[in-house]
Amino acid sequence: MEVTALHRYPVKSLGGTPETTLEIEPWGPAGDRRWAVVDEQGATLTARTMPAMLLVRAELTPDGGVGLTAPSGRRLVVPRPEQGPRVAVAFRNLDHAFGAGDEAHRFLSTALGRPVRLVWQPSPVERAISERNGGLPGEALSLADAGPLLLTSERSLAQLGQWAGDASLAMGRFRPNVVVDGRTPFEEEGWSSVRIGPVAFRLQQACDRCVMTMIDPETLAKGKEPLRALARHRKRDGKTWFGVRLVPLGRGSIAIGDAVAGVPAGA
Repeated sequence: MEVTALHRYPVKSLGGTPETTLEIEPWGPAGDRRWAVVDEQGATLTARTMPAMLLVRAELTPDGGVGLTAPSGRRLVVPRPEQGPRVAVAFRNLDHAFGAGDEAHRFLSTALGRPVRLVWQPSPVERAISERNGGLPGEALSLADAGPLLLTSERSLAQLGQWAGDASLAMGRFRPNVVVDGRTPFEEEGWSSVRIGPVAFRLQQACDRCVMTMIDPETLAKGKEPLRALARHRKRDGKTWFGVRLVPLGRGSIAIGDAVAGVPAGA
C-alpha cells in the first residue's frame, strides 16, 4: 500500500488544502484544525448546520497563521493570536481559546452571513483525547472532533460507491488527512497500528460518520448518500462507519507515495 493523497484543514469545518507532505506532531498534522469558528457565545459552529463554511478555504501560512479565501475571492491572512485575548469556548475537554481579532471576525461574519468569531488553540497539550473515544493518558488533541488524524482508503471508497450506485462519490466528503490505495475494502479497521513512511501510528478507533458527508463540499448539494449506503452495509452500534482515526506515536514527515504497512490486530 502507499499514500495517494494528503490534506490539511487548518480551520475546523472550513475548506482545506491538498498537500504533498505533512509534518506529523503528537496531536496530528502540523497546523491541522488548530483554528475554529464559534458564535458570539463561544459555541462551536460546523458545516453540519452551516454548510456554507465548506466554501471558505483555509490554508496554513509559513509562520503558522491562516489564509482565508471567501467564495467571493476576498482573502485575508490572519496571524496566530499568541497573546490572546482568551475567549470562552465549548469544546469537549477545552473551555478557552484565543480570539483572532476583529478583522478576522468581520471577514468570516461577512462570508458566512451571521456574526461569528475565529479562534485559535494555543496548545493542543491542554486538550486530551476522550477516553470514551479510545484515548490513552497523555494523548493530546487539536480542535478535531475526536482524533488527531483520519485515514481513509480508495478501495473502501470504491466499494461504497458501488453500494451507493455512484462511482463518482468524492473522498472529500469524508475530510481525511491521509488517503491510501488499500488492498481490500475496509481492511484498515482491522489494524492495531500502521506505519506511514517513517512514522508509526496507533489505531485509535473506526470513525463514525455524520450528516456532513451528505453535503457535496464543492456545490453544497445535499442528498441521501453516502449515509444511506453506509446504513445498509456499515451500520453497527446505531452508527455508520468509514475511515479510521490514528494517534501518532512519534514525529516525522509523511509524503504522497510513502509506503503504508498496517499491523493486523492480534498479530
